Amino acid sequence: MKKAKEKAVEKGKDSLSYYHYHKSIRSMMNLSNRPGRKIHLPKPRRKNVDGRKKEKILALAERLANYKASVCLFIHNFHVPFDNNQAERDLRMIKVKTKVSGCFRTEEGARDYLKIMSYVGTAHKQGYNAYEAIRNAISGHPDFIFE
Repeated sequence: MKKAKEKAVEKGKDSLSYYHYHKSIRSMMNLSNRPGRKIHLPKPRRKNVDGRKKEKILALAERLANYKASVCLFIHNFHVPFDNNQAERDLRMIKVKTKVSGCFRTEEGARDYLKIMSYVGTAHKQGYNAYEAIRNAISGHPDFIFE
């Protein structure tokens, strides 16, 4: 699905063709709906809510089937990324800050730090320098990054 989306984006398209879209969905559903998948699984390790044991692979297949719309959102809407690496990178700086300094001294200080980092991150994603963004914010023109 990811490769099909990347090829469509390279060609300047804003959606997958009907054929590729349904082929991708059908392939994913075939993985999670294979007949006899419970019979051929290795020894189960985990218990289900109603007491039956489940294998991790089966649990993954069920999650894919239950959350099909969320999992496939990136092929419906080309603005949605395939992975969440950007969110992880955004959170990484907060973790580094807490590791270096130990913690934030006050909740208000933590909120101020998050506001500044959010603003600088948005400016960076819009193609602006962090210094330029902070300088414009202090000079009274913080919304320049949204123009």
